[in-house]
Amino acid sequence: MVKPGIVIACGGLGKRMGGSKPLRMLGGATLLRHACDWATARSDHVALAVREAGQLFDESLPLLIDRHTGIGPISALASAFDFAQATKREHVLVIGCDQPFLPNNLVARLSAAIGDGGAAMPTSLGREQPLATLWRADRGALAEYLAKGGQSLKGFAHRVNAVTVEWETEPACDPFFNVNDPVALEEAERRFRRTRR
Repeated sequence: MVKPGIVIACGGLGKRMGGSKPLRMLGGATLLRHACDWATARSDHVALAVREAGQLFDESLPLLIDRHTGIGPISALASAFDFAQATKREHVLVIGCDQPFLPNNLVARLSAAIGDGGAAMPTSLGREQPLATLWRADRGALAEYLAKGGQSLKGFAHRVNAVTVEWETEPACDPFFNVNDPVALEEAERRFRRTRR
């Protein structure tokens, strides 16, 4: 049975949000708190991938400092693979800190689907979701991809023959909705209130 570690990608600059995206409030808690609560309910090995030391404070989870800079969220994947090796986990799920509505059965469905594949990637509304993907922690394959200039999470997922897992959903309740800007945060707040009545 697949028992993945979970790494929350928190290293983005969040420019469209005006910075400090993980610490933006939603429903009385930070986006990061929502992500941490979701992750720790599903794995006993959870860590935060950050851009630099001191970026986040007051979290009880391990901080993984990016070894690579300027290459986007795939740097969090490299940290996640290191974390998987350190915790002796064959698989690791990488999620964004800005996805407050992830499905409860994400780990179970992706774990059931991955088989011998290099990754299991959800899709919803016709879009692939590389920042909610379960990966086989193949550090060698990732190092080779990065050495050749690869920087795309989707590109790497396809390189390792990811299987896709379709989520049937409507736009108003997409579980992979991510909070990228103030407008999206307002929408998330409305949805949060609506789903918790």
